[in-house]
Amino acid sequence: MPETNPLIGQTATELVELLRLGAVTPHDCLDALEARIAAVDPAVNALPTLCFERARRAADAVLAKAPAERGPLAGLPVAIKDLTEVKGVRTTHGSPIFADNISAFSDILVERLEENGGIIYAKSNTPEFGAGANTFNEVFGATRNPWNTSRSAAGSSGGAAVALATGMAWLAHGSDLGGSLRNPASFCGIVGLRPTPGRVAHTPGNKVDNRLSVEGPMARNVEDCALMLDAMVGEDARDAVSLPAPAASFLAAARSGWKPLKVAYSPDLGITPVDPEVAAITRAAAHRLAEAGVIVEEAHPDFSEAHDTFQTLRALGFAVARKGLLETHRGKLKPEVIWNIEKGLNLKAEDIIRAEIQRATMIKRAFAFFETYDLLLCPATIVPAFPVEQRYLESCNGVVFDNYVGWLAIVYAITLVGSPSISIPAGFTKSGLPVGLQVVARPRAEAPMFAGAKLLEDILGLKGSVPIDPRPGN
Repeated sequence: MPETNPLIGQTATELVELLRLGAVTPHDCLDALEARIAAVDPAVNALPTLCFERARRAADAVLAKAPAERGPLAGLPVAIKDLTEVKGVRTTHGSPIFADNISAFSDILVERLEENGGIIYAKSNTPEFGAGANTFNEVFGATRNPWNTSRSAAGSSGGAAVALATGMAWLAHGSDLGGSLRNPASFCGIVGLRPTPGRVAHTPGNKVDNRLSVEGPMARNVEDCALMLDAMVGEDARDAVSLPAPAASFLAAARSGWKPLKVAYSPDLGITPVDPEVAAITRAAAHRLAEAGVIVEEAHPDFSEAHDTFQTLRALGFAVARKGLLETHRGKLKPEVIWNIEKGLNLKAEDIIRAEIQRATMIKRAFAFFETYDLLLCPATIVPAFPVEQRYLESCNGVVFDNYVGWLAIVYAITLVGSPSISIPAGFTKSGLPVGLQVVARPRAEAPMFAGAKLLEDILGLKGSVPIDPRPGN
C-alpha cells in the first residue's frame, strides 16, 4: 500500500472548510494529489494528462484574493474530462485525430469552475468522443477499475470515476448522454450526477440546442457532489438553453433532512434485462427507505419507445457533430463511431419526426408519474463491471444486444425524459464489485433528489468506502 498524505482521505466539503480557514492551502492539496497520482495511476491509467504547473499558477491567483472572494470551492483542485477544452492544456477527445491538440480556449463550464475557486490540475481519460461505455482509446489505452484492475471502469467518464475512487481527485467533471456519468459511478463505487438539461452551461457544439448531452459533477459522496454542482450551475448567454442558478444551494438541499413520502423502484424500467444479483442488491437498497417511514412501491413510467427514440436521436447527434471527421479522417475513427455517424446520415425525415414525437410522449408520461411518486429508483447499470478487454456488453441474462449501446437502456431512458439522476453506491456483489442505484426526480428537481440520495446514503452506510488502492484481479 503506497504511503498517502492524510489530505487524500478528506472529503471535498471538509477540505473546503480547511481551505477557507487557511489551515491548508491549494498548494498543499496539489502536492498531495501529485504524489498520489505518481503512486497509483500507473495501475489504473485514469489521469493521462497532468497540468500541475498551470494549476500552481491558478493556486497563487486564488490565494491573492481575500478569503471571502475565493468562491464555493476556495481553491480545491478539480479534474476535467478529456472531451472538454481547457486553455493551454492537451485535449485529445480520446481520438488519434486530436492526439497533439492543445486547447486555444476553455469551455464555459471550465471558466465557471475556475471563477468559483476550482483549480484544474488533470484531464481524465475517456473513450473516443465519449462513444461507448468502456474507457479505452488509441491515444492513452484503457482505464482500469480499481476494485479489480482486470475489469472495466465503464464510461465515458471512466477516468474521472477511477480518479475519485483511488484518491487522485476529490471532485471531477463528467458528461452524460447515455449514462456516461452514471455508468462509471456505478462500476467504481462513487457518486455521479446527470443534471437537468441546461443546469450546467457549456460551450455548444454543432447542435446548439442539444438537450440529450449534459455536463455534471462526480464525487465520492452525495454532499461533495452537491458542492460541485453549486460551483458549476448558472446561465450563460453563450449557451442559449442554460438555466439560472437556484436561490438555495444544492449542498443545503442535501443537508436539509427532507425525505420523500412515496418512491418507486424498478429493476428494469420495463425495457431491459438485468443481472439478477444487481436487481437483488438495488431492490434491497431501495426498500431500506422504509426504515425512514418512506413508502416504497414497485412501479415505473412507460418507456416502451425508448430504444427506437434514443438510437435515432443519438445517431442524428453523431451525424451533426462528426460528419466532417468521417469525410476527412475515416481511417482514424473507431468502428463504433463510424457506425453511429453513418446511422445518422442514413436517417429519413420520418425517422426523426417519429423519434421526437415519441420523446415528447414519454416526457408527458414521466411528468405524470412524478405527480404520484417523489422519486424513482432503479439500477444505474444492469451488470457489475465486465472484463476491460471487452469493448462493450454484448449480452445480459440471455438477451443479446444488437449494437454497442443497447445495454444502456436503464440510463438512456432517463436521459430522454430530461430528469436529473444521481448514481450512488447501493452495495457490492459477492465478488466485491460495486453496484450503483439511480435516484431520479422530475426535471429541475435536483434539490429533493439530493436530499433523498443523502437519506439513502446514510441508511446504507457506504459513505467512506473510497478512496481505495487499486486491487489486482484476474
